[in-house]
Order: sequence, then C-alpha cells, then structure tokens
Amino acid sequence: MKLLQSIFTGRPLIRSLGRRYFAANPEEYSRRNYANNLAEYNTVIGSITNQRRQYLLRDVYDDMMLDGVQPSRESFHSLILGCMKGARLQDVLFFRDEMKSMGLVPDVALYNFIISSCGRSKSSDLAVQILEEMKHYEVKPNGQTYMCLLNACAASGRLDRVYAIVRDMTAAGLGLNKFCYAGLIAAHLNKTPVTEDTTNKILEYVERSKEWSSVEASSGTAETVMSGVTEEELYNIVTAEYSHRRAGFLSRQLTVYHVAFHASAELKNVEMMKTLLDMLNKDGRSPDIFIMIQVIRCYCHSGDFDGAVQAFQNFAESMRSSVPVDMYVALLEGAMTGLTTKGMQVAQDTLLKMSSNGYFLNGKAGSDLLLAAAGEKTGGYTVANMIWDMMKAQNLIPSLPAVEAYLNGLKARDIPADDPRLTLVSHTYKNHLLRSGGPQRRP
Repeated sequence: MKLLQSIFTGRPLIRSLGRRYFAANPEEYSRRNYANNLAEYNTVIGSITNQRRQYLLRDVYDDMMLDGVQPSRESFHSLILGCMKGARLQDVLFFRDEMKSMGLVPDVALYNFIISSCGRSKSSDLAVQILEEMKHYEVKPNGQTYMCLLNACAASGRLDRVYAIVRDMTAAGLGLNKFCYAGLIAAHLNKTPVTEDTTNKILEYVERSKEWSSVEASSGTAETVMSGVTEEELYNIVTAEYSHRRAGFLSRQLTVYHVAFHASAELKNVEMMKTLLDMLNKDGRSPDIFIMIQVIRCYCHSGDFDGAVQAFQNFAESMRSSVPVDMYVALLEGAMTGLTTKGMQVAQDTLLKMSSNGYFLNGKAGSDLLLAAAGEKTGGYTVANMIWDMMKAQNLIPSLPAVEAYLNGLKARDIPADDPRLTLVSHTYKNHLLRSGGPQRRP
C-alpha cells in the first residue's frame, strides 16, 4: 500500500507517463521532448516566457524531471519569473516549493517576484506570509521587497496594511517615492466601499508626491534589470503592460498621475479627471498617451461619448506624429460601454476612421473588441461585423470566446441558415474547438 501511495503521490511521474509513452521510438521521443540538457531547457524556458505561453512551464519542468535533468538556481529563477509575468500564482508557489525541496533557498530577488505574484492575484494575506518566510530563512528584504508588499496590499484594498508599511518605511528612514504614492492611491481606489473622501485622498496624494524629487536614480536591482523586469511590472502599477513602450507613449516622471487618472476612469469621475488635468497643466506638464487613454475611458464610462470624441480629436490635432492605434482602441472599447445606441454609433464611426487612415487591429485587440461588440442585442450588429471583417482581411483568427460570442449573436438574429457569414463563423468556431481539444482544455 505504501508503494502504491508513493506512486500516486509522485509529482510529475504519472502525468508524464500518460503524456510521453515510454514505448515511443527514438524519433517520436525526440519530437515530443522539449530539450536534452540543462542549457537547452533554460533556453526553452526563456523562449516560452517571451512567447507569453507561461501555461507550458509546468510541462517543461515535468519534462526535465523525466529526463533526469537537475534544474539550477538559474532555471528556477526563469521559471518563477515567467510565471510571475503570466500571473500564474499557483505555479510560482509550486516552483518555490520544488526549489526548496532541492535545498535551494530563494534569494531576495526571487522572493520579490513571489510577493509581486501575490499582488497580481490580489492575495495580500499570502504576500505577508511570504515576507515572514523570508525572515525565517534569514533572507534580508530590500527596498523593493517592501514596495512589492505595499502594492500587493494596495491591490486588495488593504489600506490599513498599506499605512502600516508606509509607517515602517518612514521609521526606517526610507523616503516615499512615486511608487509608494502610486500604492496609496491604488489602495484608496480598491478599498470598498468607495466613500466621498476617496477622490479627495487621491488628489491629496498627487499633490504630496510632488514633495519627492522627480529627478531619481533607478532603484532597480541588478537582478530585475538583467531579467528585463521594469519597476512598473514588479510593483504591478497600472502602466506595467506599457512600461516597455517608447517615451512618448509613457512619461516615466508621471507615474503618480498615471495611477490617479486611471482611478478617475474607474470611478467614472469626470470632475476629478478635469482637476487632474488642471494640476498637470500647472506643473508645466502635458498629458502623455497613457493619460489621454484614461481621459477617453473616463468620459466613456460616465456616458459622455461626445466628450470622449472631442478629447480624442483635440489630442490627435496636437500630436506631431500619427495617432497610436491604442487611442483608437480605447475609444472603441469605451464607446461600447453599456452597448448604447449612441455609443455603438461612435464605435462604428471610429472603425470607419481607422480603416480610412490605414490602421489595423492586432489579434488580441481585435478579439477583445469583437467579444464586446458581440454582446449587442439590438441594432444591425454592424460594429461586430466590421471588426470581424477587418480581422479576416488581415488573416487574423479571433480568440475562441470572441468567435463563440459572435456566433451566438448571429444565431440570435433573423439570418438564413445558409448565410455565407454565418457559415464562415460556424466553420471557424468548429476549427477552434478541434485545435483546442474542446472548451474544457483551453489553457
């Protein structure tokens, strides 16, 4: 019985046996194998992370175990970093446990990645536990550790914990930088319920952040710099996914404003947004593209589609270069808020303008927009049809959820069963299911 228990609790063995088939011939084995040695596996891990296919990292690790390849500290560093970027907290914890079982204690950089992963999953309790684990293993936290913890608690709206961390940092002689103020603003935004004081507090922290010098030396450690992780990514700031974009898109000196403008959009508070624009102007600063996206979102979320269009046009006219497609996408997404008649007309006009100006949608943006447009219950379904046609013209296949929603929307309308569009979408949906092995097996 103990033998059977040991077999069925074996970490990757049973899963690997079912997947790999030991009876396969050498050619077949080689085709199924990810790599043959540690160096190759480390390369594969990096490649999978760069392709944003982090859901495969556990499978790669199982493959290593089956091949008898001993992971190095570098391997675990890449695995945990990849899972952090993919917001796969359970996999991060799995690799931490595997690492410790092999006698390798994570260093401070890896613990920072783990705490950051907790923040992405809004697991502030676990983030605090990870800090205690660091102390247990005598791994000394650094400034980034507390910043990761502060923003992890902010993501959960744990204002009490955020204040406690700020007090500890102040008592230790650590000054509050822009990421601290960003965390304080995020904590007020995410704290429920939202109160009348929320707006005042956010504006207050924007003002107080100016006491901190905008001329800064990067606080990034060698580990994060070499890993290609920006501080915005590490602390889960709202600009994280844009942090590798060109300077004109994102002005790094405006981090606190970025978080505040994002909060105004989430709170649907146009008055707050206009106040922030006035504050920015008094500081002698101009909005960057990220801020204008939040301005557009704020107008749309509050139902003022005319205000959103006017803001888009004014900013477009002030630009020396072409308008980035992100602004068009922001206006499209915002216009479809509530799927109102007015908003869908704005979305239709925006799509026509994009097409006439030679803009294209990428796979992700197109899929997200199609999924939103497919929810329209009345009207001519024009926006959804236009997005589908734009993607087909580029030979782009929307995601399975988007195709499924679009297909259901077509079926709900009075369309003949042999309609060419309905036939094509049905065929695309069936092919999606075949490739994915069915809805239950999507990663």
